[in-house]
Amino acid sequence: MPTYEYRCLTCAHQFEAFQSIAAEPLTVCPKCGNQVQRIIGGGMGIIFKGSGFYCTDSRRSQTASAPVKEAENKKADSASAAVKETAKAAS
Repeated sequence: MPTYEYRCLTCAHQFEAFQSIAAEPLTVCPKCGNQVQRIIGGGMGIIFKGSGFYCTDSRRSQTASAPVKEAENKKADSASAAVKETAKAAS
């Protein structure tokens, strides 16, 4: 649920209210009882936490993950080469 900011039109008292999106806006100032106006604020910025957001969650996943796929292919090739060398040495 979002937090809305309000300002009284008479006494200029500012306060916040934690309300549901579907709730009606407040109309009465808790300090003086006169009419309030909801203030449109900047809000909070979006914070992306975790590693690899751009690689795993982007809509352009084909172009963004191409370097990742190349690195994975190189790792797989080197791992299979190591297994082949181990098998040759064992025989």
